Order: sequence, then C-alpha cells, then structure tokens
Amino acid sequence: MKPDKPTIKKLYALSNEGHKFSFTLPLKNIIKVNGREYSVELREDEKYGVHVLWKNRRYPVEIVRTKQNRYEILFNDIGHIFTVETPVSMQRRKVLGTGKAKSTTLVVRAPMPGKIIDVLVRENSEVMRGEALVILEAMKMQNEIQSVVSGTVTRIGVKTGQNVMKDDILAEITVK
Repeated sequence: MKPDKPTIKKLYALSNEGHKFSFTLPLKNIIKVNGREYSVELREDEKYGVHVLWKNRRYPVEIVRTKQNRYEILFNDIGHIFTVETPVSMQRRKVLGTGKAKSTTLVVRAPMPGKIIDVLVRENSEVMRGEALVILEAMKMQNEIQSVVSGTVTRIGVKTGQNVMKDDILAEITVK
C-alpha cells in the first residue's frame, strides 16, 4: 500500500515587494478586508473575459506570464508579480536566503512585439508602481507599459522609434 501524499492546507503568495499573504485550501469565495468578510467570485464569459466580481463590480484579470510557481498578472489593469509557496518551500526560501543578498532589480520586458512610440522616463528617475514607462505600439494600438514596482530607473533599454520583440528589455528598475 502506497503512503498518502501529504495534503497541503495552506499556501502563501509572496509579492515582489516582499509582502506575504496566506490562504487556506480549499479556496473559498470569501475575502476579509479589515476583519469584515465579503463574497467574491471569479468568473469568465464571452462579453467580459476573466474577471473578479466583488460588490457587483467587475475587475478584469489577465495572467500575463507564468513560470513554475511565479505569476505575472494584470488585475484591474495594474500589474502584479508574485510566487505561490507551500509551507515547506517557504522554509526552504528562508534557509537558502540567509547569507545571500536579495536581488533588488526588476527587469521590465516587452509583453509583445511592436514599436516604441515614446519613452516616458529617464535613467536615474524615480517611478511609482503603476506609472507608465514607455508607450509600445502593437497592431495599431498604443499600449502603456507600466512599472509594477516603485523604485529608481537604472537602465532604459529602448529608444523612441525602435522596434522590439516580445521579452526585449525595456527598462530596469531598482526596487526601493
């Protein structure tokens, strides 16, 4: 007889800014804000795509990129990067992280091929999370590429008028 796999009852989401959020499994359609519980639903339909329904308002959700347990999403048009960890992987991160400097540079990459219409920031300038960095034209649409963290722009990797491919480096930001 094979031993049962251990059941995971708690997971953690770690943001790029170092915030830790825990959640229990199975997931429930309830969130707590300031100690008060609210009903929330994740829905998908042809008219609105994937969205969260909370207090009768729709908030669009898009998974931009995933790699192993790392996720980059757009929630209500604001970018978020986080990892999902188990209690064991959290302990492992803690052990492996001791004595090693944490990387504080975020690389902003082109989400799609296109042409740089405008570079809105300069090297050594301070940016806030959600602030537009460049305008990228793709398929006749102009897209604001925003910073997902607050920090200092340490490198601009593109110039106005330059064509870029998906995943080309647009900028590097040192996190505050």
